[in-house]
Amino acid sequence: MTLLTALGRKGLGAVRGTGALALVVGRTFLALPKLERRELGRALVQFGYGSLPLALATAALAGIIVVLQSGIYVQRLGARAFLGWAAGYGVLWEFGPLLLGLIMSARIGARNAAELALMQVGGQIEGLRGIGLDPFAILVAPRVVAMEVSMLALSTFTFLVAILFESVAALLTLGLPLRVFFGTFSQLLGPWDVLGGVVKTGTFGLAISLLSTTVGLSARGGAQAVGQAAASAVVQGCAAIFILDFVLTAVLAGWMG
Repeated sequence: MTLLTALGRKGLGAVRGTGALALVVGRTFLALPKLERRELGRALVQFGYGSLPLALATAALAGIIVVLQSGIYVQRLGARAFLGWAAGYGVLWEFGPLLLGLIMSARIGARNAAELALMQVGGQIEGLRGIGLDPFAILVAPRVVAMEVSMLALSTFTFLVAILFESVAALLTLGLPLRVFFGTFSQLLGPWDVLGGVVKTGTFGLAISLLSTTVGLSARGGAQAVGQAAASAVVQGCAAIFILDFVLTAVLAGWMG
């Protein structure tokens, strides 16, 4: 195989993948008014409630690590009083959305892709079409909505837990009183800082749901295709999160001045 042939196949695959993603986005949007509510409830429990323990544990550890790492520099610079602002800004803007996105891509993105791929190769998707039912209204739209709602709800809990553990870690490791930590946190951080984290989290959730759905519905073959779909969903989801994080950070930081 020549280099030109390999590049051509890669380019063709990228075009085919982009077209499949656009088709999933369009059909999901059209199916939203008639989505299956029981599937939505099941997906909310599975994706949101089921991910809560892992998300909270990660948020607690992330909060402690941010304080331990940033504490080294604020002590060197004699700026301990600003630790609340620095740690809160890092969690709200960067570590919170990024870690939550990566966790959810690995957990619910892979699961969603594997389930849809299993139904695709097993013929259930085609069977729904055969009896006049829309798979996007029954299976896809409820999952996309559930993943988006779960991400936004989980972000609220993870932000709160991360900040709480940050304040306790600052007290125990640096002796920083809670009133000083939350004083700079409330004085120097505003609603726009919270909004930036929410926008990032929502965008990551949408990317995870649409990419994993596209990968799952594109699966062809046997049981091997299911495993490949799950792995591909994680890789594509993580790559999309890092790209979107770069773009959103640049755009939002410039917009907010």
